[in-house]
Amino acid sequence: MQPKLAQKSDLRIGSVVIDCLHFDIMLVFWQEALHYIPRVPAKGGWVVLLDPAGRNVNVSLNQVSERLIGRNWLHFDLYTNDREGEIKRLLKLGAIRHPQKYESGEDFRVLEDPDGNLFCVVQKNNP
Repeated sequence: MQPKLAQKSDLRIGSVVIDCLHFDIMLVFWQEALHYIPRVPAKGGWVVLLDPAGRNVNVSLNQVSERLIGRNWLHFDLYTNDREGEIKRLLKLGAIRHPQKYESGEDFRVLEDPDGNLFCVVQKNNP
């Protein structure tokens, strides 16, 4: 069944996030493989790598301490200027809220698609 495309949305894939055990090795690998550069220096096991030409989506690396069963190792970060509006729209389309605790000021929320794959909706107020 095709979903009804009712309203215009600015939701876009902003980053593909890769969970990794060996952060430093993965950082070198993906920088060299894609010729991407860090948006800001890597910190605390997290980095967003950018296409210097701005043509392709970001690749983000997220260090984890162990392989977790039942967790995606790759997921989309969907960027939008209206996070709460997009979350409401996605819930109507069949997404569900993932049980996640958030720290104050975090710009993302985690949802699950209808098959249980995790993705984030990230508040971005710039292109």
